[in-house]
Amino acid sequence: MYRSHNCGELRASHINTEVTLAGWVQKSRDKGFIVWVDLRDRYGITQLVFDEERTSKDMMKQAQDLGREFVIQVKGNVIERASKNPNMPTGDIEILVSELNILNEAQLPPFTIEDDTDGGEELRMKYRYLDIRRNPVKNSLIFRHKVTQEVRNYLSKEGFIEVETPYLIKSTPEGARDFVVPSRMNEGQFYALPQSPQTFKQLLMVGGMDKYFQIVKCFRDEDLRADRQPEFTQIDCEMAFIEQEDILNAFEGLTRHLLKEVNGVEVEKFPRMLYDDAMRLYGNDKPDIRFGMEFGELNAVAQHKDFNVFNSAELVVGISVPGGNSYTRKEIDKLIDWVKRPQVGALGMVYCRCNDDGTYKSSVDKFYDQDDLAKWAEVTGAKPGDLICVLSGATNKVRAQLSALRMELAERLGLRDPKTFAPLWIMDFPLLEWDEDTERYHAMHHPFTSPKPGQIELLKTDPGAVKANAYDLVLNGNEIGGGSIRIHDKETQALMFDYLGFTPEEAKAQFGFLMDAFQYGAPPHGGLAFGLDRLVAILGGQETIRDFIAFPKNNNGRDVMIDAPAPIDQEQLTELSLKLNLKS
Repeated sequence: MYRSHNCGELRASHINTEVTLAGWVQKSRDKGFIVWVDLRDRYGITQLVFDEERTSKDMMKQAQDLGREFVIQVKGNVIERASKNPNMPTGDIEILVSELNILNEAQLPPFTIEDDTDGGEELRMKYRYLDIRRNPVKNSLIFRHKVTQEVRNYLSKEGFIEVETPYLIKSTPEGARDFVVPSRMNEGQFYALPQSPQTFKQLLMVGGMDKYFQIVKCFRDEDLRADRQPEFTQIDCEMAFIEQEDILNAFEGLTRHLLKEVNGVEVEKFPRMLYDDAMRLYGNDKPDIRFGMEFGELNAVAQHKDFNVFNSAELVVGISVPGGNSYTRKEIDKLIDWVKRPQVGALGMVYCRCNDDGTYKSSVDKFYDQDDLAKWAEVTGAKPGDLICVLSGATNKVRAQLSALRMELAERLGLRDPKTFAPLWIMDFPLLEWDEDTERYHAMHHPFTSPKPGQIELLKTDPGAVKANAYDLVLNGNEIGGGSIRIHDKETQALMFDYLGFTPEEAKAQFGFLMDAFQYGAPPHGGLAFGLDRLVAILGGQETIRDFIAFPKNNNGRDVMIDAPAPIDQEQLTELSLKLNLKS
C-alpha cells in the first residue's frame, strides 16, 4: 500500500494517527536542524517535518537532498502544527516522518509547478503532463468530469440511450474540410473523420432508438482560435416523434440542471430571439444579453445633412456606452484606433458626448446641430453622461464591426461577469446562405435541416428568404449548442440537395444510404449538439477552452508535446499507395 490517506484529507482529528502518504515534493525549507517539505498529490498538500532531534542523520540527509517534484513515500505520525496555516485545509497538522522512501528522482522542471507559474503557454503545452499538476489545470479537468457526469446522469434519467457511432466514415463536401485517413486495404480510397455524427444519429432515429445521445469526438480541419480545436467534443443528441418545442424544452432542462448542479445558479428564463432581430440589435447571431448597448439604426436621423460618409453608407448604426462621456479625448482616439485595426476593419468612428446638462458635443458638429444629436441619443437610448459611438458602411460589415466594439467596451466596463449566466435561444435562421466564391447557395447549418413549415415552396422563387427550422442555444455571448428539425422524407431531401447544387448522381453517391433509409419509414425527428469544451469553459467562468482539455493543440493545430503532426516514412507511404507532392 503506497498510501493510507491522500495529501488533502488529514485534519486535527487525525492527530496521533500513523499514516502513509505518497506524492510529489512541492517545495522544501531547510533550516539545518529542521526540514519542512510540502508533499502534494491530486487532493492537496500536507506538510512533512524532519527534526534532527527525532530523525536519524541518514534520513535528515535524504530530506535535505530532496528536489522539487521528487516522487516520495513517507510514513509517520500526525502531529499538531506549532504555526498553523489557516489558508490550507491541512494547515492544523503536519507529519513527523519516521520513514522516507524516494520512489523517483526528478529533474528541475522547466517552469514552477505553482498556481501562478513562470511558464509561458507554449512551454507549458510542451510539458503538459507537468502543467496538469498545477491546480488551475487539474481543477479544470476535474470540473469537466463533473459536468460530463451530470450530462450523462440527466440524459439517462430522461430516457436517452448512449450509442457510439463510427469514427472512420465517408468524406462529404459540406461544412469544413475533413481530416482524411488512407485505407491500406482499399487502395486509393480514404475514410474521413466525422465532423459530427449527423447522418448516423438520423439513421438511429430510423432504427427506432427514439432518444439518443453520445459524448463524442468530432474533427474539423479549419483555422483555429481560442475556443476552437481541430478535435473537439460534442454532446450529440437526437429525438424522434417531436416538434421544435419538444427539443427546446428538453435541452433547456439539461442546461438548467447543469447551471444548478454545477454552479449553484437557478435560471428560469430562456428568452427567444429571431435571427434577424439578433443581427439588427447586436450584429451577430450569438449576442451576450448580460448587458445592454443594443444597436440603434440611424439612417433616418443621420442621412439628411451634407455628411457624405453617412449619406453614402448602406447602414449608419450606433451604440450608447454607459458613462462613456467620462472618456478623455485620448481614450476615445484609442477606441477609434481599435476599430480601425485589420481584425475589425472599420475606416473610422464618429462619436457624440452626451453632457450632464443635456447638451451634446460630437466629432461632426460641423454637420449636425443639437436637435439632430438629440435624435441620435433617442434612437440609441443614450442618457446624459453616456457616449454614442457610430459606425457606417455596408450593412453586414458594419454590424460585425460594431458588434466587436460592443464586446470590447463591455469587457473594459466589467459588464461580462462570468458568474452571471444569461441563456438565449436564437430562432429562424436562414436555411441557405449565398457564397460569392462558388456563386451558389450553401446550407447555413447542414443539408439535412428542414425549412420552416409552409416555406418549402419558397425554395423555387426566393431561396434566400426561406427560414430554417433551426435553433441555437447561446450562453453569455457564446454558442453552446445548435440543432434543427431534420428533413425526414426522400422527396424534400432530394429537393434540398438540388438547391444546394448537387446533381442527382452526386447526391446518391454521397448520401444514397440516407435517402434509401428514408424509404423505410423515417419518423419526424430533430436534435441538438452542445459543444462540450465551450460549455464547460463557460460554466467554469472562462472564455477559452484549452485548460479544460487534457492535451490541447496550439493555434497551428500542432501538439507540441508529442510533436504531431509528423512525417511518416517511405515504407508507410508505399504501403498506403501515397506519393507526396509538397509545395516548395
